[in-house]
Amino acid sequence: MYYVLSKDIIESEIICHLPVRKRGFKPQAPTCEIINCILYKLKTGIQWHLLPVESLFSNHVLHYKTVFGHYRRWCKEGIWKKCWIELLTKYKSSFDLSMVNLDGSHSSCIRGGEEVAYQGRKKRKTTNALYLTDKQGLVLAMSTPVSGNHNDLFNIEQTFEELTTMLEDATISVDGLFMNADGGRFAVAIRFGKLTSIMSSKTNYRQ
Repeated sequence: MYYVLSKDIIESEIICHLPVRKRGFKPQAPTCEIINCILYKLKTGIQWHLLPVESLFSNHVLHYKTVFGHYRRWCKEGIWKKCWIELLTKYKSSFDLSMVNLDGSHSSCIRGGEEVAYQGRKKRKTTNALYLTDKQGLVLAMSTPVSGNHNDLFNIEQTFEELTTMLEDATISVDGLFMNADGGRFAVAIRFGKLTSIMSSKTNYRQ
């Protein structure tokens, strides 16, 4: 069978954060294989109904709808965010925080989705999100996606607070960080005071 991550990594870094179910039936397939199937979907971007479940399960093959059910339940319980924060906490010594980078990204969503809208500049429907990375380009935090008809400055105060709060939850101090941002957009927002209250207490801006 194909593994996106090794079985040992899935068990040590993800499964340990899953809540213990007290009711309902136990999965017929190993939990690590269910998670591996979800990771395969997220990595490749393939549609759920096209998942090669025969190659992702060793013995009992689950239907793709069952895999999606596990994924949706863990999303609602905030498991993935919890795992991410724990990984940031555990490996924070590996990040280069001498400078952090903030930028946005529009992703094409041809088949639609929850936060999707027409983007004239892209000539298609997109979803938009902001990313905070360290100097090496390693992703530290990602904002909640919004529909693509919003630019990177949409609700920027709340979005920036969301990113920095995620770092603080991972015990990564944001005091004194130098942030590299797009001069044409984020610099304008800061100069006009949109981020003054946040930036003054959490980061120093560097264009």
